[in-house]
Amino acid sequence: MSKLQEYNKKRNFNKTKEPIGKSSKKAKKLRFCVQHHIAIKDHYDLRLEWNGVLKSWAVPKGPSYNDKDKRLAIMVEDHPATYRNFEGTIPKGEYGGGTVMLWDRGYWEPVKGYKPNFKEGPIKFILKGKRLKGLWTLVKLKDDNNWLLIKDEDEYHLYDNINEFNTSIKTGRTMDEITGNIKNIEITNPNKIIYKNPKVTKMDIVNYYKAVSKRMLPLIENRLISTIRYPNGSKGDKFYKKHFENIYKFLGKKKLNNKEDHQNDYYFIKDINGLISEVQMNSYEFHIWGCKQNDLRHADMLVFDLDPDELLSLKKLREGVKDLKRILNEYHLESFLKTSGGKGYHVVVPLNAKITWKNARMIAKNIAKLMEARYPDKYTSNMKKENRKNKIFIDWQRNIKASTSVAPYSLRVRKKLTVSMPISWNELDKIKPDEITIKEAIKRLKRKDPWQNITMK
Repeated sequence: MSKLQEYNKKRNFNKTKEPIGKSSKKAKKLRFCVQHHIAIKDHYDLRLEWNGVLKSWAVPKGPSYNDKDKRLAIMVEDHPATYRNFEGTIPKGEYGGGTVMLWDRGYWEPVKGYKPNFKEGPIKFILKGKRLKGLWTLVKLKDDNNWLLIKDEDEYHLYDNINEFNTSIKTGRTMDEITGNIKNIEITNPNKIIYKNPKVTKMDIVNYYKAVSKRMLPLIENRLISTIRYPNGSKGDKFYKKHFENIYKFLGKKKLNNKEDHQNDYYFIKDINGLISEVQMNSYEFHIWGCKQNDLRHADMLVFDLDPDELLSLKKLREGVKDLKRILNEYHLESFLKTSGGKGYHVVVPLNAKITWKNARMIAKNIAKLMEARYPDKYTSNMKKENRKNKIFIDWQRNIKASTSVAPYSLRVRKKLTVSMPISWNELDKIKPDEITIKEAIKRLKRKDPWQNITMK
């Protein structure tokens, strides 16, 4: 019988995002994790890797550093080794339905001279995690699956109160943020490979947008959007979507007339449900209008895209960004910087007064023309390719009604998967336009938000 037969039998993988149970190769270093799991009851799950699976215990009160505490640990079915990375929600009604947060992870090793006995115990082991460290023992009780988890005396006992740790070791999110009210959206084909090297799955992209949603949503919500869909991964055909086409009910719709006076449904994101439902529909790249859907007559931001000639150096591109900022400062226009995820940088100017699209277009064009006039050898405001030789095209035409620009925190599906990432001005010389990947973007969420002061009315 497969070690993971019981695990697989208990789960419907068409409904849950948990990994399908497959044995892994024996690892050189044994890994462990602790997951905080709020299901019918709030508890912690301790998982120790052994022979290609995770030996697992549910610990109702969680581990304790106090060596006087003997915490009940109920042995449950073996889990696949890949479960050590799982974080998210298990749908209501499914086995273990609730929220799972990755609370700790790292490596473990048996204490020399004590070969782990997972049937009778005891198991004496050393944990090398971010939050759990040092010597521990699991002692088997007479009852079938009941054990005690005890902290041995060492330099770590009484070291910490675990209740102080209430965020994910993986994403920095709280339980509430992980839950995120998205239990109703079922992610199909979560293991579909979008990129092969490095490997990125559809679920990785879902988890990325969940992780950045707190910062991304205030910048994109209630703006009409267009997306780029990749139903067959990065190498397959892509589809540009600006009209509503989504089977879920989480998005806002706006009817607009086109030039032929035909009505079309445009759409906008209201909350995390809408964002994730679009990702479920294979939309991985998001582009936004420069206004809110409840006031389409007025722009509330300007966007300048600095698009360099292919042979131009990165140093000259960065000089161009600084020249643009200098001009914006002269006109007392506060500006914010982000990578494009492609060749250039984007400079965003929030508009705090009601400005018609005609005027927004004129302001943006005049700033580009001023750059061109002041530095004729360096910049062009004309988009024709022949005008760009050894120059930077200051693309001001994003500032026309119905034009879009790539959203902050949006992925860019290019040769590699990059992010259009807000950065601080003092990072301009340190970060390349296509440098930031999913992994790096999530790490940056722990830092101060470089756009925390942006306001658009």
